[in-house]
Amino acid sequence: MSTVTSSARLAWLDALRGIGAVAVVAEHLLPWVVPWLRPYTFNLGVYGIMVFFLVSGYIIPASLERHGDVRAFWIGRAFRLYPLYLAVIGLVLAMSPWLPVRQAVPRDPASVAGHATMLLDVVDIAGVADTMWTLSYEMVFYLLVTALFVTGVHRRSGVPAVLLAVAAVIVGMFVPAAALRGGWVAWASAGVFAAGLACVVSGRWRRTAALALGGMALVLLFLGSRVPWLGVLILAVMFAGTAIHRWEHGTGPFWPVPLTLALVAAAPAGAVQAGWWWVQPGVWITTMVLVAATFAGAMALRRRRVPRVLTWLGLISYSLYLLHHPLLRLYVWLTGDLRWSPWHLQLLMAALFVALILPAAWLTHRYVERPAQRLGRRLSARALPHGERFPSASPAA
Repeated sequence: MSTVTSSARLAWLDALRGIGAVAVVAEHLLPWVVPWLRPYTFNLGVYGIMVFFLVSGYIIPASLERHGDVRAFWIGRAFRLYPLYLAVIGLVLAMSPWLPVRQAVPRDPASVAGHATMLLDVVDIAGVADTMWTLSYEMVFYLLVTALFVTGVHRRSGVPAVLLAVAAVIVGMFVPAAALRGGWVAWASAGVFAAGLACVVSGRWRRTAALALGGMALVLLFLGSRVPWLGVLILAVMFAGTAIHRWEHGTGPFWPVPLTLALVAAAPAGAVQAGWWWVQPGVWITTMVLVAATFAGAMALRRRRVPRVLTWLGLISYSLYLLHHPLLRLYVWLTGDLRWSPWHLQLLMAALFVALILPAAWLTHRYVERPAQRLGRRLSARALPHGERFPSASPAA
């Protein structure tokens, strides 16, 4: 494989991350600054996060298989996610004398436990930054794929994708709300999370610990998600991304992908907890079709050069995603309510926010994310000789 081809293979994923991040920023920016530009035929925010979840599903299991070591994988994930996450929490708390933390966030120790694991949305804890809820499902996915890997059944990604999609439809029809509630859920899950990952990383009782963590993840997903059918559906989308990767590399069939996405598109239709405008059939199906078309289009063009601006946005996408909402709250607090201002002023203020958030995201990427990732890679490299290894799905993974 040539260097250009390899680079292009990575660049298209960065481009998708950049597109997803920009869509989420627009979903939050437009209602407060340029409300007349917000589309209602589809939901920008759902579109953006579903693109993110497909990308994660596509690349995360491949990353674990490429390393062949769950210890190195978790060290890398910790240094990839937590430094910026903690920095944003610190920023929100630093601004709290002027901009109080959202009322939805519990003011109790259980909130600390929920934030420590990132399992916020599946333990009934609101994040200090509104966008943090999606990290809950990233973490559930990591726990599940680790359990699948240590048991050696990780190659059949199409099966969990379809099963989870079917489950999302059924859960939507019969489960109106989370069954597990209360601070004890956050504390109990934090205890299992910490003990389980300590075993996974150290190598002691690794298989047992990974299975316990995977079991906990499933229980929280089905019984603790704030919107249970949506939580299960998100995991179906992520496993669909893995199934796409396996099909592309000749290690799995394609049929689970369209079947999963069809079930995902149909899931809200019979859900008892589905009163929002963005889950109405026309809006939801349009959004899912756009997600599928975006991923398929990017994949079809993956051998071609990607516009540099999209790859750059992809590189800073995690910073852009987590940082923009707290800074948007500060921005609106400073500018006042712009929703009834003249249209030209709204456009100017929207452009000004974009001009501020992009350099801010680049700075946190440059001085928080990158140093932490370098340290994580060094520690992961040291971990590789000692971990439990698994064969790669393909040389390209």
